[in-house]
Amino acid sequence: MGRAGRGPRGIAARAGGWSAQHRWAAVGIWVLFVLLAMVAGSAAGRVELKESEQLSGETTQAARITEEAGIDEPAGETVLVQARDASVTATDPAFRKAVDDVMRAVDGTREVTNITSPYDTKSISRDGRSALVQFDVRGDPETASERIDPVLDAVAGVQDKHKELRIEELGSASMGKTFDEAFGDDFQRAELSAVPVALGILLIAFGALVAALLPVLLAITAIMATMGLMGVVSHVMPMSETANSVMLLVGLAVGVDYCLFYLRREREERAAGRDGRTAIMIAAATSGRAVVVSGVTVCVAMAGMLFTGIGEFESMGLASLIVVAVAMVGSVTVLPALLSLLGERVDKGRLPFVGRRRRAAGGHGVESRVWSRVLGGVLRRPLVSLVVAAGALVAIALPALGMKTQNFTLDQEFGDSVPIVATYQRINEAFPGGVDPAEVVVRADDIGAATVRDAIADFREQAVTSGASEGPVEVVTHAEQNLAFVYVPLVGGSDQDRAEKSLEVLRDEVRPATLGKVEGVEAPISGQVAGSKDFNDQLTGAVAPVFAFVVIFAFVLMLLSFRSLTIAVTSIVLNLLSVGAAYGILTAVFQHGWGASLVGAEGVGAIIAWLPLFLFVILFGLSMDYHVFVVSRIREAKLQGRGTREAITHGVVTTAGVVTSAAVIMVAVFAIFGTLSMQSMKQMGVGLAAAVLIDATVIRGVLLPAVMALLGDRNWYFPKWLRWLPDLTHDEPARPVAGPVTDAGAAGTEPVRV
Repeated sequence: MGRAGRGPRGIAARAGGWSAQHRWAAVGIWVLFVLLAMVAGSAAGRVELKESEQLSGETTQAARITEEAGIDEPAGETVLVQARDASVTATDPAFRKAVDDVMRAVDGTREVTNITSPYDTKSISRDGRSALVQFDVRGDPETASERIDPVLDAVAGVQDKHKELRIEELGSASMGKTFDEAFGDDFQRAELSAVPVALGILLIAFGALVAALLPVLLAITAIMATMGLMGVVSHVMPMSETANSVMLLVGLAVGVDYCLFYLRREREERAAGRDGRTAIMIAAATSGRAVVVSGVTVCVAMAGMLFTGIGEFESMGLASLIVVAVAMVGSVTVLPALLSLLGERVDKGRLPFVGRRRRAAGGHGVESRVWSRVLGGVLRRPLVSLVVAAGALVAIALPALGMKTQNFTLDQEFGDSVPIVATYQRINEAFPGGVDPAEVVVRADDIGAATVRDAIADFREQAVTSGASEGPVEVVTHAEQNLAFVYVPLVGGSDQDRAEKSLEVLRDEVRPATLGKVEGVEAPISGQVAGSKDFNDQLTGAVAPVFAFVVIFAFVLMLLSFRSLTIAVTSIVLNLLSVGAAYGILTAVFQHGWGASLVGAEGVGAIIAWLPLFLFVILFGLSMDYHVFVVSRIREAKLQGRGTREAITHGVVTTAGVVTSAAVIMVAVFAIFGTLSMQSMKQMGVGLAAAVLIDATVIRGVLLPAVMALLGDRNWYFPKWLRWLPDLTHDEPARPVAGPVTDAGAAGTEPVRV
């Protein structure tokens, strides 16, 4: 299982030794690296991900044509004028007066253009009770939400004059303003509160202020450096805003975890009577190595997102990969230097009650005593524990077999948490699909040619006669760029399944019979429904290669790092079981609505399209933190001569405190995002929190020891035909450590491999 040799082997051991010896240089290099990364990122600027770089389907083709033509589609707004009862219709004088007042009021703000009357565009509902006044906001559409206030005030003024009618505004600018006000602070609070929450839990875990601050400070500096590096890298692979939030979550989680693993081991060795340098060297060779193995595995998992071909995923994957790599390097380099500089002062700022409790418990605390009792029961009946725990997780995972994914419509995403959602629903009921119409981008050599004009006219007519739309179908022509935009409200509206069927009719029947017959004409169809379908189609095609890449590379890394075929196989199986259980919880709560009220959620009937693959990659990576740390400790105990069950007990109990602390931090941070009003963020937070909780308790505390106990010495099975593979175990020769040794949890004075 091991090998002999001289001197510390492995990157972590050598890095820890050098940093402890050259502590000021190590700290200085880290600070310089963080500063240089931030300066480089600021100087390079950041390239944001464009819509045309998101996918490879028709929606991307449409965005690319629009960008190449240099057309910035303006921020469109709509005002709904609706009778409150059936006795009033759009032909009544009072109704017409209200429409005229709306048009005059918004025009008077001088912030809008292209105002159209519903009587000219035929934007009147079939029952005659509703009409739409449409216009565009002047200027840059990206900043339109900042200039929409006068228009909203003007519409509100008209509503006050016509209380017998319902007069409400909806559009990209007004929605942007509403969401910024309603959820902008919500997001900021969630991101800012993550750090204090982590610090508070670390204070309880360590019982000392300085020890608790170290992981948080290193995680923050890793995030700061990554922000700078993302700016530089964005010139090669553009970054999205979502990548920032994901990077912060992942960076805080792994940054704190890695430092926690390292620091806990160093404190444990010092509590056992070893001098400071020896304690750091042991922590470097053991926990440091676990950090490197875990970090590389997490990086591999994050790299899986690069194979989706979806711009959002690629930017999230690359940002997460960078922050994990930076946090890993910081943990095995600057942390040993800081521990060497601080010495005993790492325990400064003790919390009296917590500190006394931990010292009385030998440094392991209440968590270890609890897990000792749990583990005792598991090891007495490993087969029963395995069957019960695995059966429970499989049962939890079963609902995932019927998982349905889609991009959310406005009402699904926000429910009734903001008034504008009610406006969205009313417009959709009166004008099915009118809020999110399909957008056909028609490009021709001569957009004004008779054949092209006739084809567009035929397309407008057949879009309605085919049943795909109830109209009105609007056409906006840009003669100079030889482009035309055709807006088609889809039958089905906010019902995604019905709307997608209408989209298929447009793409597969109406377009080939009209625009498709004109040579040289391109007519990709985009829009919210098309974007959701194209995204799902591409994501479905990416699932198999991403799963295969992550699982195969994680398997190979575990095989090389532990030199055990059994450990590699069980690692993958247990992680997949954890992910499956998370999928089942998500489907049960958010798709079927079982217990949704318990987490302040609503059963929206689907899971946001990007979440399953995102969860798989993130959870597969993060769960390796615990797995590598626990199995490394079990393997270390086995190398010291303990029997399999004694090694399992030693490994699980001595890591229980750090795994519990790390899991509580991650669950707490993810749960913060589960409190947001947006259903997609709530699903992400609940899914991640539930999965981490399951992973740290059922998987690591019950299933892993049960499986290893049943396998016995077969845990370390490594067939002869694989022995040609590189040996990355970095086992060290057994040698006694200078100074008194009474290893916490060990019997006698066994030599420790360092």
